[in-house]
Amino acid sequence: MRHALDIIAELTVDHREVDGLFVRIEHTTPAGERQKAAELLTIELVRHQVAEEEHLYPAVREHFPDGDLIADKELADHARVEKLLKDLEGLDAAGPEFDRVLAVLKAEVIAHVHDEEDNLFPRLRHACSPDALDKLGDKVRRAKRFAPTRPHPSALASRPHSRLLSAGTGLVDRARDFATGRGE
Repeated sequence: MRHALDIIAELTVDHREVDGLFVRIEHTTPAGERQKAAELLTIELVRHQVAEEEHLYPAVREHFPDGDLIADKELADHARVEKLLKDLEGLDAAGPEFDRVLAVLKAEVIAHVHDEEDNLFPRLRHACSPDALDKLGDKVRRAKRFAPTRPHPSALASRPHSRLLSAGTGLVDRARDFATGRGE
């Protein structure tokens, strides 16, 4: 059983899961298996991004003097990733375009993760009490349970301001996933 983690530990665990999914995709040969691994990567990244948008970036805005600037930059990173996920979704995993988009996606995600882990997370740990970080960790775990599982680049701008929209989209996505067997 996994113990409750603070927001930094929770998001760092997600980062390592994403790293593992990239490795899995890159080392899997059958196109069908690569496609399934790419679907799992998409699900994890979308859920993770929604949780960050709903809880991490508002905390950054609140606790950092330059929080608005940082949060806006992080949201721009998410928009690029979301667009790449949407592009990847429609590609044949056996084709060269899949590998090209995957490589660009991986580079974007790695840069974003390094920035968070090397800069944002240490600042957040300094700015917030352990109790506040624990509560944010709980909120992130809850948000991921109800978050969308598919990329919705056009909804990104409104997502941080509308948890209801995000939860509704997440419900529809999970129903679609169940009906199609996606993410199993």
